[in-house]
Amino acid sequence: MLHIAHIRENRQAVIDALKKRNIDAAAVVDEVLDVDEQRRSTQQALDGNLAEAKKVAAEIGMLFKQGKTDEANAARARTGDLKQLNQELDGKLKELELKMTSLLSSIPNTPHESVPAGKDSEDNEVVRTHGEATPLAHKTPHWELTTRYGLIDFETGVKITGAGFPIYTGKGAKLQRALIQFFLDEAEAAGFTEVIPPLLINAASGFGTGQLPDKDGQMYHATEDDLFLIPTAEVPITNMYRDEMIDEDRLPIKNAGYTPCFRREAGSYGKDVRGLNRLHQFDKVEIVQIQKPELSYATLELMVTHVESLLQKLELPYRVLRLCGGDMGFTSALTFDLEVFSGGQDRWLEVSSVSNFETYQANRMKLRIKRKDGKKELAHTLNGSALALPRIMAALLENNYDGEQIRIPSVLVPYTKFDSIQ
Repeated sequence: MLHIAHIRENRQAVIDALKKRNIDAAAVVDEVLDVDEQRRSTQQALDGNLAEAKKVAAEIGMLFKQGKTDEANAARARTGDLKQLNQELDGKLKELELKMTSLLSSIPNTPHESVPAGKDSEDNEVVRTHGEATPLAHKTPHWELTTRYGLIDFETGVKITGAGFPIYTGKGAKLQRALIQFFLDEAEAAGFTEVIPPLLINAASGFGTGQLPDKDGQMYHATEDDLFLIPTAEVPITNMYRDEMIDEDRLPIKNAGYTPCFRREAGSYGKDVRGLNRLHQFDKVEIVQIQKPELSYATLELMVTHVESLLQKLELPYRVLRLCGGDMGFTSALTFDLEVFSGGQDRWLEVSSVSNFETYQANRMKLRIKRKDGKKELAHTLNGSALALPRIMAALLENNYDGEQIRIPSVLVPYTKFDSIQ
């Protein structure tokens, strides 16, 4: 959530920045500023009345002692009037604060200056490419390979739950676990502390990282308990630090966590959702950092480099994209997507998004830094997929199929205990 002081001091800059997202924010920004002015004037009136009420209350006893009964009774009546007025002002202030929060929650984060303007994924900027996206001699999509070698059972998953809930079997299950452990080991080697967070979150956590209210319809909701299944480990891990004041010396905080992720993916249809391309339940290892503002963009680059190192070790061709304003997530200031080339489908598949949210999530969560000089300020939060499993699995199977068997990348063999699937 944008900080009101930032909007107040940078009205036009905020409006101009949001144009990169193809949003004309002038009306909502001006409404925010109007509500802010009402809120501040109401707070000022309430503070003045409270001070007057305190002063008058202190005078009542003295007036009675001095025998000034009429003046004392008048003062008592005045305190009653002030109490009534203060209750009205307090009620109005709470209404204005709720309206302010609602308005601010409707405004996405302002893009970083390096974010290109654009409407959708077609306008994203390719930053660099690693490896060659070459056609395969034995081009076979992963959903055929997983059936042929008994790795994933999509049909039984449909029977048990529905489409988008696959069952991993045999070497498919072992390869899945191998990837998870490999990603966690690499995260630990990079200085991340592993955590195993809850898979259900409350509404406050969803609001803190920006999934609520923006992605309410995309989350599975346990209505009886008003809890939500996590769409990503980012949510519970980042919310570990909600309402915290963190000493500067503790930063950066680096956490990694493996979890299943749950997404309704409402409105997703067509060829792009076949097989492992888009699931309702999938596994992912997430990396999260809490950082000082002045170091957050250097940290973002390091996180992207970490994800690239995983793809390089898996011997997968990939490319790094800087997302345009129209394709970025609601809470992000700058996002890099990493895509692997799928030889069996002859297209690029997104496997990771690495983002800097600057103070947007921290403001929602009241996550602050206490500097050595005593100054307090909002932290910057960052996260990234390192990595999401389904499309990595798809690319590994497709790119390593030679017509007779599927080769396992050497870095995974110590985890799988087998070097091929045949």
